[in-house]
Amino acid sequence: MTHGGRGQRAFIGSFTAAGGPGVVTASVDPRDGALTVLSGLDGVPDPSYLALSPSGGMLYAVSETAEGAVAAFRVDGDSPEPAGQPVPVGGNGPTHLTVHAGHVLTANYGSGSVSAVPLRPDGTLASAASDVFTHSGAGPHTPRQQGPHAHQVQPDPSGRWAVSVDLGTDSVRVCTLTGGRLVLHREIALRPGSGPRHLAFNPDGTYAYIVNELTPTITVCRWDATDGLLKPLSEVRLLPGSPDGDAYPSGIVASPDGRFVWAATRGEDVLSVLAVDGDALRLVGTVPCGGHWPRAITASGGYLYVANERSGDVTWFALDPATGLPSRAGSIRVPAASCVIFE
Repeated sequence: MTHGGRGQRAFIGSFTAAGGPGVVTASVDPRDGALTVLSGLDGVPDPSYLALSPSGGMLYAVSETAEGAVAAFRVDGDSPEPAGQPVPVGGNGPTHLTVHAGHVLTANYGSGSVSAVPLRPDGTLASAASDVFTHSGAGPHTPRQQGPHAHQVQPDPSGRWAVSVDLGTDSVRVCTLTGGRLVLHREIALRPGSGPRHLAFNPDGTYAYIVNELTPTITVCRWDATDGLLKPLSEVRLLPGSPDGDAYPSGIVASPDGRFVWAATRGEDVLSVLAVDGDALRLVGTVPCGGHWPRAITASGGYLYVANERSGDVTWFALDPATGLPSRAGSIRVPAASCVIFE
């Protein structure tokens, strides 16, 4: 999406507490996918995850702090402009957010909850959350699973359901959002100790791929949008053999044509390429992520972009359309980078 003849832009989140510049705006070169930093905005602490409004005119950011907040910015000008004060979400450490059914939903890792903040007609945030839905449960992995840790929330492709992934309870919750209230429809249990972190739907909305943080695997699930049912089918390793040292998977994305899935693993600092084979995934190979501690990945315009948190960069890769394998094409410096999204 472009505005007023301006080229496409990327928005990058970062951890200000670790020296990050806040919300970074970058231009995107349509010829080679290259990013160029245009501006930084540090008015919100730790804007670690970002989301755009459906119209593209508003940008929303979590403030991943103990108090937990969400902020809105107008982005129809050259650089983001704050649109009101940050709004408390009633949860600790929001790590992810999405726009769904006229609300911003946040996944609050620290308190294991999902918050709904209504949007006004102009896209600005209401003054308070309309609901905070708190997860319950635990898992066998201590100390990471002593209680719930909601890590991601997003609508399913049909737009009917809000789907939240909880690392602490080894489960995915499917909710409805009606009248500003989140109501649990179904909770789907995954393998105990797997630690699900993020979920990506395939383009036609019939499968969901869940990347697990506590074991370097992806759980392949069938998704039934009519019944709001997620059915685990299989689990595939992200790394060849047994990894040496620590491995903490983070981001996951499905290719627009549905043929490949890419995932990032911190510690090992690699990107895994998996080919879609019906109900299963097959590991094609791994490549270095171009930095250290890849926190999030995004696909755009035939390129894969990686936010490498500890090396402080966003690196992009050209994608081989036949094999899905990424090849490093360039990078920009963004200290404590945590996510990248595109207009």
